Amino acid sequence: MTLSIFLISLLSLSSAVFSDDASFQKLPVPGKRSGPEAFAIDSTGKGFFTGVSGGKILSYTPGKGYIEFAYMTESSKSQWCDGALGTANAGKCGRPAGLAFNDITRELYVADAVLGLHVVHAVFGSMAKKIADSVDGRPFVFLDGLDVDNTTGVVYFTSFSSKFSAGDVLKAVASKDATGKLFKYDPSKKKVTVLLEGLSGSAGCAVSSDGSFVLVGQFTKSNIKRYWIKGPKAGSSEDFTNAVSNPDNIKRIGSTGNFWVASVVNTATGITNPSAVKVNSDGKVLQTISLKDKFGDTLVSEANESQGKLYIGTLFGPFAGILKL
Repeated sequence: MTLSIFLISLLSLSSAVFSDDASFQKLPVPGKRSGPEAFAIDSTGKGFFTGVSGGKILSYTPGKGYIEFAYMTESSKSQWCDGALGTANAGKCGRPAGLAFNDITRELYVADAVLGLHVVHAVFGSMAKKIADSVDGRPFVFLDGLDVDNTTGVVYFTSFSSKFSAGDVLKAVASKDATGKLFKYDPSKKKVTVLLEGLSGSAGCAVSSDGSFVLVGQFTKSNIKRYWIKGPKAGSSEDFTNAVSNPDNIKRIGSTGNFWVASVVNTATGITNPSAVKVNSDGKVLQTISLKDKFGDTLVSEANESQGKLYIGTLFGPFAGILKL
């Protein structure tokens, strides 16, 4: 990634506020890596998998801590993908962004920002297998969010931009780039198709618990759209809500019909007021949890609920957070 992103990373680390709140636990990322951006909760609901800078996917369980689970490339295992080198060498190391399990097959799907759509079989120490790095002959430029419809096994994922790379995310936001897309990958057909185009900073996406629709966030426009998968509106899209500022990853909350959205306020002077916002299936805001006292002005990328705890990720920060609800 570019020097600008590296500098943002350093600023994010220096501005992070380390809370001594007893309800909050920080889990520092090992091996000079950073940015546990997204989570896939394990089958017990007590641990998680996350991707970090340098192309490693880590497994975390209480008592054991972090364990190296998988790698985006062979280079991901080396010291050349640690620290700042891993950020600079993202093209060789990889940078896993969105990830989610197919709960039936236990396959872990990964949207790597640089290297494309991958899948990892549930075997420790395995190498991610590339599914696709393009669609209709057009290379992916900057993949971001991902979710799996566990009623069908179909994978939905996004590109933040089709013009700017992950290293140029600031340019994409500043120019109000609107070349983002929502894709789907059908494992039964082994085919990727485009569902939506013209999205402005399409970051996270999430399938509803009944599989009837998928939400996709537009970070730059502070908007979330709904794409209908089935029903009378199947194949169409509509605005879901404009009430969440700069939405990043979106995660459904079990079968409740509600979602958590990672949110920040993006201003000319930087990122402020990171928070987790709960919305219902009508786009109404039900709850907002400020995370500023725990993450400072760091860009919070995901809030993912499991068993009364909220797992919180960051794009550049040195730790993942767990907040008791």
